[in-house]
Amino acid sequence: MLRSLDSGISGLQAHQTMLDVTANNIANVNTTGFKSSSTQFEDTLSQMLHSAGGSNAEVGSTNPAQVGLGVKVAGIATDFTQGSTNSTGKPTDMMISGDGFFTVKSGGQTMYTRAGSFTFDADGQLAAPDGSLVQGWTATNGVVPSGNAPLSTITLPSNSVAPAVATTKTTLSGNLPSDAAVGTSVTETEGVYDSTGASRSLNLTFTKTAAGWDVVGADGTGATGAASMTFANGALVSGGSLTVGGVTVDMSSTTGYAALQTASLSGQDGRASGTLQSYSLSSDGKLVGSYSNGATETIAQIALANFTNPGGLAKAGSSDYTPTIASGPATLGIAGTNGFGTLVGGSLEMSNVDLTQEFSDLIVAQRGFEANARIITTSDQILQDLNQMQR
Repeated sequence: MLRSLDSGISGLQAHQTMLDVTANNIANVNTTGFKSSSTQFEDTLSQMLHSAGGSNAEVGSTNPAQVGLGVKVAGIATDFTQGSTNSTGKPTDMMISGDGFFTVKSGGQTMYTRAGSFTFDADGQLAAPDGSLVQGWTATNGVVPSGNAPLSTITLPSNSVAPAVATTKTTLSGNLPSDAAVGTSVTETEGVYDSTGASRSLNLTFTKTAAGWDVVGADGTGATGAASMTFANGALVSGGSLTVGGVTVDMSSTTGYAALQTASLSGQDGRASGTLQSYSLSSDGKLVGSYSNGATETIAQIALANFTNPGGLAKAGSSDYTPTIASGPATLGIAGTNGFGTLVGGSLEMSNVDLTQEFSDLIVAQRGFEANARIITTSDQILQDLNQMQR
């Protein structure tokens, strides 16, 4: 049998694979996070007609004579270059700008993806369209665990509560008039909180004296405090602080100029408890909750993964990848650190398929297939000629 027949058949098979790969790329031109593939060819073993010969004083060296036996597919490489950005405005849509993969889990199997089209399901779990759950670290009291803490499903708890914070300090600022008549009284009030979130009123009463202003503080629990404020050329000289019921009032920025009453209390640091109202995702993957009491608190942080050789990952469908011996194990990290890309909320990474290149490859695959088919036709014609010579 002619060797050319085997070469032609191998060429048909190889170019059919190239056609399949190219067609798959074109089919996924609008698939979120899809990475295109390319076919790599290599020749097969060659048959030795005669080996190389050495030279001597009478004869020169001779080169080996080999006949190739065709072509085969050496590999199908995945191109992990960045795809274009599609702005969706949906807060749970996320795009990795740079290196890295989202970590998702489905049926106990951990997989990795560049497709960030996520949404919160009925249980508050952040999930991909195929139901796989996005993995990360759950925060405790707003603090994300560091180090090699185990991953868990990113969950937005609808009954999440921001704890109450007791007021420990507040600030008196503004001016107390130095030319007020002795005995003049001014009262300032501010709401403060205890450790359970219960509110009470903190009242400060300022009484003008010959030396300055006397301050008496009281709150709803019966706690009191007193201080005397003195000024020199409008600047506070003494009496810059007062404590009432565990709340320290900083009065150091108060001034004492004439004909102006602007003193007021502000900036207390306590709050009541609050319920979750909304959320946002930051560029480093933190899920931040906004609460009815004005507090913001980190709920969880999305984990990114990277590999020494991303090209060694195996495609698992649904735009997911699984690690192999060639890719190496996953290295986990936080977006924007240690070589990981940043997260862009409200956007998706589109397919990186270049239609111009794919149509060009389609033509190359078609012509290659036709040329190899011609080899088989020509070889068949030669065999027919040989058969006719026998007659």
